[in-house]
Amino acid sequence: MSLWSRLKSGLSRSSDALGSSLSGLMGGKKLSPETLGELEDALIMADLGVATAATITENLRARRDLAELDDAALRAALAQEISALLQPVEKSFALPDGSPSVILLAGVNGAGKTTTIGKLAKKFQAEGKSVILAACDTFRAAAAEQLQVWGARANVPVISGAPGADAAGLAFQALEQARAEKIDILMVDTAGRLQSNDNLMAELGKIIRVVKKLDETAPHESLLVLDATTGQNAIAQAEAFLAAAETTGLIMTKLDGTARGGGLVAIAQKLALPIYFIGVGEQADDLQSFGADNFARALVGLEDEA
Repeated sequence: MSLWSRLKSGLSRSSDALGSSLSGLMGGKKLSPETLGELEDALIMADLGVATAATITENLRARRDLAELDDAALRAALAQEISALLQPVEKSFALPDGSPSVILLAGVNGAGKTTTIGKLAKKFQAEGKSVILAACDTFRAAAAEQLQVWGARANVPVISGAPGADAAGLAFQALEQARAEKIDILMVDTAGRLQSNDNLMAELGKIIRVVKKLDETAPHESLLVLDATTGQNAIAQAEAFLAAAETTGLIMTKLDGTARGGGLVAIAQKLALPIYFIGVGEQADDLQSFGADNFARALVGLEDEA
């Protein structure tokens, strides 16, 4: 299956839900100023958010060809508008020269963080990079075991400690080993935490401070993993992590498991952080680099332009 096919399949719940609303709205007719209010409601129901929906409908209202937009033309116009809103957060994931590059991953329990680490490890290996993982979620006894499973699948070593061990100390040890072995990339898994857990949020800051003692530029990326099924509730999570984890970019997972994929647009507008990867399925290839045009076209149910 091609990357486009995986993306479209992964977003099918969201595109089907939005498509049904659009078909009901148009009913074989052309778009009119009177139906723009209903379109705005449909976009809000698709979880794009009130502000984003208002921006899109106002932009459509200003189009000279408004009265000529049938269902197909409306989808194309919506894709253009959504893509334009997402372009500022489309950014290629590139690590600095020199090694090891340190990637910190954070997020609440259940967001798919450990699975994402395993998929990224496989991706980086396919690019010819050497990878090591640090199981710094010492809060949950099963966390290190889960990361060991993904490490075995990706054939990369995992550094772990006893349950309750000092997470920052483990990160320091992992970076020392990565430097000694001239590893290209060190990925640091952190405890899945609610943003309201002050102790665990403070632990994130401690991990960052400790790795900076070995490399003042580390972590080179601090990625926040968000679960698409939570919709715009993910915004509140993200805002709490921004300072504690010094977040530099986002990964949105589980887009295949929700009809609320439009929430990514609202999150992008609110946070203005790069969206590096999106998860549209269980397989390793289902973690894709984010592209504004492709995402927008798949969301509204269009085919690949190519």
